[in-house]
Amino acid sequence: MLVENVRVTMVKKRLLSGEACPKCSQTEELLRRRGLWDRIDDVVWAIEGDATSRGMKLAAQHEIQLAPFFIVEAPGAEPEVFVSALKLIKAHFGKATSRPGPVADVEPFIASLGDLDGPELVAAALKVFGADCGIAFSGAEDVVLIDMAAKSGESFSVFSLDTGRLHPETYAYLDRVAKHYGISPTIVSPERTSVEALTAAKGLFSFYEDGHGECCGVRKVEPLSRALKPLRAWMTGQRQDQSPATRSDVPTAVADVRAHATLAKLNPLARWTSAAVWAYIRDHNVPFNPLHSQGFRSIGCAPCTRAVHPGQHEREGRWWWEDATKRECGLHLGPKPGA
Repeated sequence: MLVENVRVTMVKKRLLSGEACPKCSQTEELLRRRGLWDRIDDVVWAIEGDATSRGMKLAAQHEIQLAPFFIVEAPGAEPEVFVSALKLIKAHFGKATSRPGPVADVEPFIASLGDLDGPELVAAALKVFGADCGIAFSGAEDVVLIDMAAKSGESFSVFSLDTGRLHPETYAYLDRVAKHYGISPTIVSPERTSVEALTAAKGLFSFYEDGHGECCGVRKVEPLSRALKPLRAWMTGQRQDQSPATRSDVPTAVADVRAHATLAKLNPLARWTSAAVWAYIRDHNVPFNPLHSQGFRSIGCAPCTRAVHPGQHEREGRWWWEDATKRECGLHLGPKPGA
C-alpha cells in the first residue's frame, strides 16, 4: 500500500482533436469509481504530434508507447512504471480496495439477482466476488464482458484456455485484448502427458472419425476444472441464440456444482442476440478477432472451425461433421464426477 512520501504520476494522451484518448478517459473513470483518484498526485499530458510535451518526453524516457501509464516514485528507489491501472492498484492500492466477506451460499446470491443481465449483472457479481470471479475469455462475447467489468470499477480476473490448436489470429487477439485493457489473463494449458497419450494412440485428427468429445475433454474440460479451483464464481459469454439445439435455455445465473465447491456461474449475455453483442462492440470500440471479418462467426480450435456462408447459423461453422445436438465442447455441460 502506498505511503505518504510516494508520488504517483498519470500520463494521459491528448489526441489531435484536443480530446483525451478513450482508454485514458476510461481509466480515469475506473479510478474515480474506486475512490482512488485522489491517490494520483499529478496528471501529465502526452500531446499527439508534440514530442516536446512533458508526457511525450516521459514516454520516451521510459520507452513506453501506450497511454495511459503511471510512474510511481519513492525516495531512494528507481521509479516504477505501470501500463496497467489494475496492476498499479494491485501493487499499491490493494489493501484499500479489497472487499471483505465470502459468499456463504450461492443459491441466495443467485436469487437476489432477479432479472439483471448485461452490465448490471456484471457489476452486481463483481461487487460481491471481485477478483474471485473469473471471466472465461476466448471470443467476442467474452471481451464484451471484460469491457463491462473494466467499466464497473470493480476488481475482476480473466482466464483463457489455450488448447494448443487455436488460430494464429486468435493468439494475437488474446495478446491485443490484454494490452488494450491492461490485464494479465491466466493462460491455462492442457496436461502435456494427456495430450501426448491421446495423439500417440489416435493421431492428431481422430475427432473427425469418432467425435470431438475426447479431444475437447483433454484440451478444454480438464484445464477448465483447474482454472476454476481458486475461484468462487465465473462468467461466460454464452447466449441462448448461439445454438438453438443446445443453448436455448441458458440461464443468466446458475449454481455450478463441482467436486471442490459450488460456484456461481454467470451468463450476463444469455438473453442478448448476436446483433446486440455486435452493436455493443461497435458502440464501445471493443477489439474483436480479425477472423470475424473473414466469415468466422463462432471461433474455436483451428481444425474444428470454419467460416460460414451468409444465411447459415453461426454454429454451423463448428464441428460441422457432427449432428447439431452434439456441437458442444463440454465446458458448459457440467463437470464430470471428480472434476
